[in-house]
Amino acid sequence: MRSCLVTEAQTLLRLSGVQRVESVFFGGGTPSLASPHTVAAILEAVAQATHLPADCEVTLEANPTSAPGSRLSAFGAAGVNRLSIGLQSLNDTELQLLGRTHSASDALQTLAEARRLFPGRVSVDLMLGLPTQQVGPWLRQLKELLHHCDDHVSLYQLTLERGTTLFTQVQQGALPAPDPDLAAEMYQEGRAVLREAGFRQYEVSNFARNGALSTHNWTYWQCGQYLGIGPGAHGRFVPQEAGSHVREARIQTLEPDIWMKEVMLHGHGTRKRIPLGKLELLEEVLAMGLRTDVGITHQHWQQFEPQLTLWDVFGTNKEVNTLLEQGLLQLDHGGLRCSWEGLAVLDSLLLTLLLLLQEAWQQRALSSVPGG
Repeated sequence: MRSCLVTEAQTLLRLSGVQRVESVFFGGGTPSLASPHTVAAILEAVAQATHLPADCEVTLEANPTSAPGSRLSAFGAAGVNRLSIGLQSLNDTELQLLGRTHSASDALQTLAEARRLFPGRVSVDLMLGLPTQQVGPWLRQLKELLHHCDDHVSLYQLTLERGTTLFTQVQQGALPAPDPDLAAEMYQEGRAVLREAGFRQYEVSNFARNGALSTHNWTYWQCGQYLGIGPGAHGRFVPQEAGSHVREARIQTLEPDIWMKEVMLHGHGTRKRIPLGKLELLEEVLAMGLRTDVGITHQHWQQFEPQLTLWDVFGTNKEVNTLLEQGLLQLDHGGLRCSWEGLAVLDSLLLTLLLLLQEAWQQRALSSVPGG
């Protein structure tokens, strides 16, 4: 597995022609179960193939039980300098419900150890919207977490995944379905608590203080290019093939044994290559950029679309004007972004905005047709 991860990293770095890597993120599943030697080998391969700055952000996702202190220290020696801990809850009953093998005290112990080893560079996540979860007790968990956490917190709403025990329990009526209104209330109250504690909500689910934003995730929201290495990984980059300037969405083979065979045969296990059209890319720029508190600046938009400006697409529209008047959206010399209130209802705003973008795009295509 280690050898195949190294091979695929080398192949995709070569295919993408990447000159410099800004961040590396070991995630998906539980990478803290892997050997620190594997992490070191991959980072070494990246550093040999391209420029990997000494201060490059290298994050590892870790579950509390799979990452005692000595192991975290070994990952630090291997090159990891930031940790994302899948804490999820400080309630043992909820952790069992989520199928987690760690307890709340395990989580706090791991968190304390992580902060000792990686001060200012530890992220924790907390789940909301679980079956039977109530607003008051959940907020008390969040406030308790604030006594222990570092400078980065993520709040994630539970999505019921088919094939999990929790999904089956809800389907069979053994547990109530999560209540979306309660989840919305938890989210609203939670983000207010974090704001009060000095955290900046820099993205829909992510909060940081003291400038501890995740460089890696910021690349996703800015529609930067990234390589996905390993079974089931997703990537977005422009392959350096003869004359190609088209960005591709790439998906690696999901099943580890088949993926390994493909890497041994071809140097990579890419299962799917999807060329992204210009409109598709702009839709991503819009949907991803608006997830952040900065939104989309005019300069950022122009990098992807020099002709059709944000003003052209949204400036004179009645529906957008209504959203501006309601204080949910802001469109000015700085660009297009959601307000604090708007971030909480982004999905509903995007329905309107994506439709307007598609209409403006079609309109421009029609007007550029001779005699159209």
